[in-house]
Amino acid sequence: MIIGYARVSTDDQSLDAQTDALTAAGAGKLFAEKISGSKRERPELDRLLDQLRIGDVVTVTKYDRLARSLKDLLEIVEAIGERGAGFRSLAEDIDTTTPAGRLVFHVFASIAQFERERISERTKEGLASARKRGRIGGRPPALTTVQTAEVCRMRDEEHRSVSEIARLFKISERTVRRVQIL
Repeated sequence: MIIGYARVSTDDQSLDAQTDALTAAGAGKLFAEKISGSKRERPELDRLLDQLRIGDVVTVTKYDRLARSLKDLLEIVEAIGERGAGFRSLAEDIDTTTPAGRLVFHVFASIAQFERERISERTKEGLASARKRGRIGGRPPALTTVQTAEVCRMRDEEHRSVSEIARLFKISERTVRRVQIL
């Protein structure tokens, strides 16, 4: 039996394109979920793995729907293989039920991991370069140095409530609690 697995990362994304493609590919059973691929705990994927039988073929539209890292992808495909089932990815035309398909799968997975690592390296290099030029990434501070000192004084010396200070400075209560004198 062909078993389809579809996943999107956020609630505002649609599973329709994936489920349509999997149905067109002959999936007799579909498992779908809206959850980040970086989370290993995925209830629908776990249900799929529990229900696998010898000869089944787990099919996805793209292999990144199954896992975010090469290590995770290899572990999941290995778990599928241990149950006597195969893995197929429609976009990459990979089918691990054949020796050639297994070879192609490992080559594609290695290339994808390499590309993710290169993107990470380039990002780190770009951030380091920006820091050298005096640019600091991230969100700007909610308070100026003067405001920070005033929040500390009001909170620690005047003993004003956190909610009152937050309203006065238009910041969150958590920010008021985290503020420390520099």
